[in-house]
Amino acid sequence: MDRRRDPVEEASEESADLYEVSSWEPRSALDRLAVAVYGGVSYGLQGIVLFVALAITLVLLVQPAVLVIDEPALALFFALSVVPAALLAAFIWYSDITTNEPLGLLVATFVLAVLFATFAAVVNSTVGPLLQGIPLIGMVLFFYLIVGPVEEAVKLLAVRVFAYRSDSFDAVIDGAVYGAVAGLGFAAIENAIYISGEVAQTDVGALTAATGITTVRALVGPGHVIYSAIAGFYLGLAKFNPENAGPIVAKGLLIAAFVHATYNTTVGIVPDLLAGLYAIPYGLAFVSYVIAFDLVVGYYLYRKIVRYRRAYRTARDDTGPEPKSELTEFDPPSR
Repeated sequence: MDRRRDPVEEASEESADLYEVSSWEPRSALDRLAVAVYGGVSYGLQGIVLFVALAITLVLLVQPAVLVIDEPALALFFALSVVPAALLAAFIWYSDITTNEPLGLLVATFVLAVLFATFAAVVNSTVGPLLQGIPLIGMVLFFYLIVGPVEEAVKLLAVRVFAYRSDSFDAVIDGAVYGAVAGLGFAAIENAIYISGEVAQTDVGALTAATGITTVRALVGPGHVIYSAIAGFYLGLAKFNPENAGPIVAKGLLIAAFVHATYNTTVGIVPDLLAGLYAIPYGLAFVSYVIAFDLVVGYYLYRKIVRYRRAYRTARDDTGPEPKSELTEFDPPSR
């Protein structure tokens, strides 16, 4: 989109000096100081946010770390709990028909999602009790107004603050890839906190307690990947449609937050109904519902990816093969 111009600038010749009349660029020492102050504040705020996120993360990870020191085998349960989510994120990464994303950006997105997840934990624990006290609809309001929007927003933020700004983020589908990785990072720290909390509160053996909660968290993890990949896809769409970027990002967040909240609301109700209606064990009903829900929402994401891949192939066929330039060791190869 072209830069908007003041009427004076539009009517003037290009050679006219309109500094601090209708245009501006750093000229004086004060101008350069203003640029430095703005840059310092901008980067300083980012640094403060990251520092606070890191501090909260370290506090939240104290309990898991202590438990692992006492029972090293728990680290294996933490890892196993994210395997399904990791496999799904890998599938979405593999579905990127354009170019492989740099490993550094993927790792950075994962780490940022781990850090920013702590903000969601603070908001949920602070606001949750206020809404949960409302009779009948308190939990529903909590899921739809707080949990869904906040958790999806922090996962998308993990993509937006770093990978999104990179030149390697050069296709709409890249948003889904980085969104999936952010979902994986969020699931990783959430699983560690849930598993350690369950182990710390139980009277049975640590490994016995970890087995059950790890199974549950392994089922929950893929949902985080799917929801944030959907929001990420729309973030990618927004990057290449700047004139409508705001509404596009909002749409992606609305969809992701809605399905996330719908899952949280229904997962405590539907399995009980299924178990009673079909006389099946609750565990089977729970697993069946979670898988069915993820398949339905995942199919929506899958169709988005398939349509993009089809359009990409068509565009490549219409324009012919792109000229190949020599790759350096730092460039990701084309698929």
